[in-house]
Amino acid sequence: MTSAPTRTAPGITSPTQPSTFAAMDQRSRDIFREVVQSYLDTGEPVGSRTISRRGVSLSPASIRNVMSDLADLGLLDAPHISSGRIPTHAGLRMFVDSLLQIGEPADADKQAIEGRLAGSRGKRLEAVLADASELLSGLVGGAGLVTTPTHDGPVRHVEFVRISSEQALAVIVAETGDVENRLLALPPGLPASALVEAGNYLNARMKGRTLSEAREAVTLEIRSRRAALDEATSQLVEDGLAQWSGEDPGRGRSLIVRGRANLLDETGEPQSLDRVRDLFAELERSENLLNILDTARLAEGVRLFIGSENPLFSLSGSAMIVAPYINAERKIVGALGVIGPTRLNYARVIPMVDYTAQVVGRLVGDPSRKGPGSTIRE
Repeated sequence: MTSAPTRTAPGITSPTQPSTFAAMDQRSRDIFREVVQSYLDTGEPVGSRTISRRGVSLSPASIRNVMSDLADLGLLDAPHISSGRIPTHAGLRMFVDSLLQIGEPADADKQAIEGRLAGSRGKRLEAVLADASELLSGLVGGAGLVTTPTHDGPVRHVEFVRISSEQALAVIVAETGDVENRLLALPPGLPASALVEAGNYLNARMKGRTLSEAREAVTLEIRSRRAALDEATSQLVEDGLAQWSGEDPGRGRSLIVRGRANLLDETGEPQSLDRVRDLFAELERSENLLNILDTARLAEGVRLFIGSENPLFSLSGSAMIVAPYINAERKIVGALGVIGPTRLNYARVIPMVDYTAQVVGRLVGDPSRKGPGSTIRE
């Protein structure tokens, strides 16, 4: 069989196994590629006769010997003694890193992404990101994930607005006019004067500065007791900073998830259903996923997690593809991605996630887009 030209998937940040791949001869690479591709196409264990029918010009016995060697390398496994082979998580990783050909998204996928998100122009930020999450879920057949962005532009105004005896909105207005609201829990009996005092304190120190510039100085001042604030007001100031900046990922930013039910559609076995339910529980505890999505902000391009490579997915046997999105100033402000079975069509899904991140970045920087919260009076 003549091998198709291959290249490592561009922009994929991941661990690699160069020594194992380099040690494989061309025959092993060809058979390995066909096993993985057949599994991704069908989801079924792959036998030697299947590989022979896919164009490998070797006898089934010779193919079985090669597949046995690949299993010894930890790249293939057998679900049952008498069944064919399936790729392990390590095998899928090697396939993506060393053999998968990835290019631009298909024109039809580009049109679907742009067409679906075109209606998001002018919408509030949360609506834009919810549309993106739902889009990924529908196109890929998994769960779509999007984090709300962290903003680090100059601040115009901050304010704490009580909405009940137990809650207040921490509102921050950027120089661009964007408004962010974060819900804060209030201690019992907190006087209205504390909200005014906290807002005045932050306005005096943050106006015209970015969150990252102001946060460290304000936090240090409070914790070293140089700030003339009582304990309740100091805590309110720190909570507001944490919420706006994302320092507290479980509360300071939100995770938008769409298409959880798609994960159930991919499996019918009771054990697999149990694993997916475990994943659902993790989706409800968004802090762990936010931390994983944040790793995309440290990488140039798409990140891929396959099964046991991340503890969050080791039980569910899922894969996650994540890409950062950037604002008009070319700064990474958030991330989006999909969770699905490890049997994803990586050649199609990876560029789709990357392209969706590019489109979302343009929408986030669109001056016609409405801010996420209501305007406040200054």
